[in-house]
Amino acid sequence: MSYVEAKQRYEKLNINTEEVLEKMKQVNVSVHCWQGDDVQGFDSKEALSGGIQATGNYPGKASTPEHLMMDLDTAFNLIPGKKKLNLHSCYAIFEEGHVDRDKIEPKHFKKWVDYAKERGLGLDFNPTLFSHPMVKDNLTLSSPDAEIRKFWIDHVKACIRISEYFAEETGEVCVMNIWIPDGYKDIPADRLGPRMRFKESLDEIFAMDYDREKVVVTLESKVFGIGLESYTVGSAEFTLSYSTKNGITPLMDNGHYHPTEVVSDKMSALLCFNEKVALHVTRGVRWDSDHVVLFDDETKEIMKEIVAHDALDRVFIATDYFDASINRISAWVTGVRNVKKAVLYALLTPHAQLRKLQDENRTTELMLMQEQLKMMPFGEIWEEYCRRENVELDPTAAILDYEKKVLVNR
Repeated sequence: MSYVEAKQRYEKLNINTEEVLEKMKQVNVSVHCWQGDDVQGFDSKEALSGGIQATGNYPGKASTPEHLMMDLDTAFNLIPGKKKLNLHSCYAIFEEGHVDRDKIEPKHFKKWVDYAKERGLGLDFNPTLFSHPMVKDNLTLSSPDAEIRKFWIDHVKACIRISEYFAEETGEVCVMNIWIPDGYKDIPADRLGPRMRFKESLDEIFAMDYDREKVVVTLESKVFGIGLESYTVGSAEFTLSYSTKNGITPLMDNGHYHPTEVVSDKMSALLCFNEKVALHVTRGVRWDSDHVVLFDDETKEIMKEIVAHDALDRVFIATDYFDASINRISAWVTGVRNVKKAVLYALLTPHAQLRKLQDENRTTELMLMQEQLKMMPFGEIWEEYCRRENVELDPTAAILDYEKKVLVNR
C-alpha cells in the first residue's frame, strides 16, 4: 500500500495525515547520553552503583567525550525529528584540572554546549548522586552525616546553575531531574528519619534563587534497586507529595513502579493537578532493568494518554535505558524511534470518536473499533515520516557499517 492509499484510509476516520506529520515535526524527545558508555561518565573511575546495573560487554563502548559525541551523531542521524541531549553531571569534561562534583561549573560543560549548538539541540541535565565515594552507606541527600548531605546539596545547586547556562546558551528550557539512590537492603528501623532529612535537603536546595522560566526542576521516584530492596527514601508517595507542595514538576519513569503498575494509567492523574509532567521512557523486565524501549502496548498506551488529552506541550518526554549486551547505537536508535512511533500511532488514533463511544457506554462498539484500529496502515505513515525527515527506513545497514568501521576498533 502507498502513502496516498494509507492517507485515504485514515481520512475515513477523519484523521488528516498531513496535519499529523506536521505535528510530528514538533515532537521533541530528550535522548539520554548514558546508553553510549553504560553510565560510566568521565569524572570518576568508581563502579556503577546506586541500585542500578548495566549488564553485558558488547564491543565499542565509548570511553572518551570524542567517542561519545561521534556515537551520538551516528544515532541522531538515524532518528527522525526533533531531539534534545540529556546529560548527567558525571559527563563533565575537565580541561584545566579535575574538581569534585560539589564544585563543578558551567565551564566543565562548554564542549557539550558547543556540540549542542552546532547541531541545533537543546540540553537537559541530571545531578549524578551515585557511583561516588561520598555515597555513604547507600545514602546521599538523606544521610545522617551532615557533611555527606552538604556535599550533595552543593552538587545539586551547582547543577541548577549549569542548567541555567544550558538554557541561556541553547535558547531552550533545560529540564533538570533529581533522582537519589538512597535506601536500605533490609527492613529499616526508621523510615521517617531519612525522608525528613531528604525533605530538608531539598528545601535547602530550592531556597536558592534560579530562573524557573529557564530551568524546570523535576523530582523522580523509584520503587527499589539492587541492594535497596526493602526501603527507598524517594518513593512515589514522597516525590509526588513534595512536588505538589513545592511547585516542582513530577517525573515518572515507567520502570520505577511495581510490576503491576503502569505509567499510562498515572499520566492522566498527574495532568489533573500539574501544569507540566516529565517522563522517562524505558522498559522494565521483571524489575527496573532499563531494557531498550520497544513499540509495545505500554509505550503506545503512554503516548495515547498524552496525545488524547492534547498534552504534548505539557509533557517532557525523555528516554532512559542502558543495555550493554547489544550494539549501543542500535539501542539508542531502536528505543528513540519507538518512542516517536508511539507518538505517531497516538496521533493517528480518532480519540474523539473513541471517547464518545465510552461516554455513551457503547462498549461493544468501542472494543470493536479499538481492535480494528490495530489493522490500519500505520507503517506507511511512519515510512513517509522517515522519508520527509531524510532518515533511513531501515537503520540496520548503517549501524552495522559503523560497528565494523569504528566500534570494533576501539
